Amino acid sequence: MKRNLTCAIALLALFALFLAADTTTTPTPPTPAEMAASIMTRLTKLLTLTSAQQTAATTIFTTEQTTLAALQTQMETARTLIQAAIPLNDQAVIALQSTAIGNLTAQEVAARAKADAAFYQLLTLDQQTAFKALKTAGVDTDGPGPGPGRGGPGGGPGNRP
Repeated sequence: MKRNLTCAIALLALFALFLAADTTTTPTPPTPAEMAASIMTRLTKLLTLTSAQQTAATTIFTTEQTTLAALQTQMETARTLIQAAIPLNDQAVIALQSTAIGNLTAQEVAARAKADAAFYQLLTLDQQTAFKALKTAGVDTDGPGPGPGRGGPGGGPGNRP
């Protein structure tokens, strides 16, 4: 009997430890400004940007990341609506949200290309040559992350064309 009581107390203590350890918070995603800062760190190292270039580029990439974050939220909503429409066989919602995803993807590509174009204009001729060579070689100029580009395989807000 004493042994059973000791085992029960030990199990309760162990269970209490697991409950206490499970109070972790979900990590928050980086803000657009944090993502732009990460991009700038990487580009500064790769292209030896001046402080004036860094300041201007930070504005460009913060605006880009803010746009991409909003588009990603809309994309997630559209995907959720499609998933809800599948069991209902709601062809109209599936078609509408598929079109929305296509349009949002086009907006993502445009936002990235516009940011790259504005950034490219800030660079000296030598930096432009280096930037083109990095892009051609497939070097990730957008900062650390899984797979190619910031978003990893399969598209996502970080992959640039």
